[in-house]
Formats: sequence, C-alpha cells, structure tokens
Amino acid sequence: MITAHADVVGSLLRPPYLLQAREDVAADRISQAEFKAVEDRAVDEVVALQEKAGLQVVTDGEMRRLSFQSQLPEAVEGFGEWDIDAFLWGDWTGDEDIGGWSRDRPRQLGVTGKLRRKRHLSAEEFTYLRARTTRAPKITLTSPSLWSNFWSADYSKSVYPTLDSFLADVVDIMREEVAELVRLGATYIQLDAPHYPLLLNSETRAFYESQGWSVEDYLRRGVEMDNAVMGDFPGVTFSFHLCRGNQGSRWLTQGGYDLIARPIFQNIRAQRLMLEYDDERSGGFEPLREIPPDKIAVLGLVTTKTARRETVEGLTARIKEAGQYYPLEQLALSPQCGFSTSVVGNNISQEDQMYKLGVIVETAQRIWGE
Repeated sequence: MITAHADVVGSLLRPPYLLQAREDVAADRISQAEFKAVEDRAVDEVVALQEKAGLQVVTDGEMRRLSFQSQLPEAVEGFGEWDIDAFLWGDWTGDEDIGGWSRDRPRQLGVTGKLRRKRHLSAEEFTYLRARTTRAPKITLTSPSLWSNFWSADYSKSVYPTLDSFLADVVDIMREEVAELVRLGATYIQLDAPHYPLLLNSETRAFYESQGWSVEDYLRRGVEMDNAVMGDFPGVTFSFHLCRGNQGSRWLTQGGYDLIARPIFQNIRAQRLMLEYDDERSGGFEPLREIPPDKIAVLGLVTTKTARRETVEGLTARIKEAGQYYPLEQLALSPQCGFSTSVVGNNISQEDQMYKLGVIVETAQRIWGE
C-alpha cells in the first residue's frame, strides 16, 4: 500500500510548447504522430521534475488532457457537443490580483446518446508513465457522480430518462477502467470529486439538486458509486480528492468540510483522503475527527493558486495543529489541488511549482523522516 507522507494531487503546469502543439494539431498544422511526440516530451520533463523534488509518488502531470475530467468524453461516445467550456462554467472567485470570472453553462451541454467506450480512458497515460519512473505512478480518474454536470433534462431524456440511469453507465465504464489499470500494474489510483465540496455553496448545491438528486443522495448514493468504481483490488491504494474548484487560480466555493465530513469520510472505501487546506476558505481541522482510524489524511496545505512560498516551519506548525484532531503518523502533505486543472493553468511560474514540490518533500522529511 502507498504510505508516502509527501504526495502530489495530479496536474502540473503545461509548458508553452505543449499548449502550442495542441493548437497546431487541432488546426492540422502537425500530425498526430508529431503531437504525441510533444506530449511524450512534456511527460518526461514533469516526471524528471517530480523525481528531482524527491517525491516518491509521481503523476504524468495530466499533460495529455484538456482538463482533469476530459478523458471520459474523449474516450466515450454519447456526450454530444462539448468543448473546454464544459469544464469551466460557473461563478469563479479570485483574489484581488486575479479577480472573478463567470461563464454560463453551455446551452446544449448534455448526453445525447448511449455511452459506448471507444478506447480506455487512461491506459496510455499509465503505461507510458510506468515505463519512465521507478517511483509509484499515480493515475487520476473522476468520481462518477461528478458527471451529473453532463445530464440534461432537455437533451438526455430520450436516451437516459433519469440521472440514475446515466450514472449507472458511467459507473460501469469507470469500474472497467479501474480493472484495466490494475491489470496493467497500477497500484495507486485517485478519484477526483470536487462536486462534493460544491454542495457547501447554496448556488452550486441548487444546480446539483436540480439534476435530480438531493444533497443526501449525493452523499449516500454518490459514495456508493465511488466505492463500486474502486471495487476490491488487493495491493491497490485509492485516494479521494476533495477540493473547492481550481481554474486559473480561482475557486468556486468555500467553507469547512463539516457538512460532508461524516457521510464521506466514514463511508468512502479510499485509503487516502486528499483534502484542501491551503487557507481560511477551507475551515478548520475539526472535521478530521470524522476520519476512521485506518485512513491517511493528506493535507493540501501548499497552495497551487498563488506564488506564496510556504516554509518548512510554517507547514510543520500547521501539521502539528492538525495532529490535535487526527494522529500525526496518519497525516501526510500535498498541494491543495493540481497546478493546472485544465490547460488554463494557475497563475504561478514553473519555478514556483518546483519550490512548492520541494518544500512538501522537505517538510515530510522533517516530520516523518522520509
């Protein structure tokens, strides 16, 4: 099982040459083979970066993705018309330097056909990553009920009369993906579930309820679906990432985990909980009391949203504070979210990113001796 006290969430900043190549292949200025070579180069670089920082867990930085959640509609037929705005809509808040950002939900967004897998979602990502590191390769997938965003009463009812019928097919596809990743040798898989903290916000909660489920449904049936996707694979570690939105250094909601802590923490099958705790928006550590004694709480104390330079001393103090609510040996440290949740990266530099990964490792060494 993965026991590392220094972890990484998933995405890393896309280099400019990769963003340019993505535009070029879309415009037929370069071939798919040429684009794949550029993607490979970007993955090689971020693997080397994480290893240089000293991390024992590495990802491919999600270099091959438009968004952390784009691999499902890219690999599966039936999602209708969509583009990057499908992942960016909402009322986003930024600090005084970044400012707010609001995008309407795309009008025609909605599943329009029965889901049929064209290819595996992340098998390419994993097999390439596995071959290029001796560290633990981590692959991220999405919580199935996150896809409530893609069910529409206007466009989906002819193929999926209810949200439940749609999500049941999503679960089947995601469960098959996990089984394939495990067959290929994956030992660390993460489910990203930002929609649960969005239930803390009255506006985003109203949207999710309008899709057909109550808050109680998301917290009970949603977690049951998450557990079904994770299944029972001996020797495989699952983490569960709960954040409050992350695009262009902005966020969607704020507030402590209190409302959702007990139903999620006590019922989710994942062994590691990846929790956002980088500033006062995240509330206090008291909800850690709800975590069962057999889990690891990975505290996202290092922000990916700004260039703030966290220190070993400051992080150590915060971790010891959290240790008042959950055993110190069962805590770990990570960034609060990805550095580039989509191709719209956060407003920090490559140097900032490297510093933050390094201070995570250094703090873990200071506290836990690794």
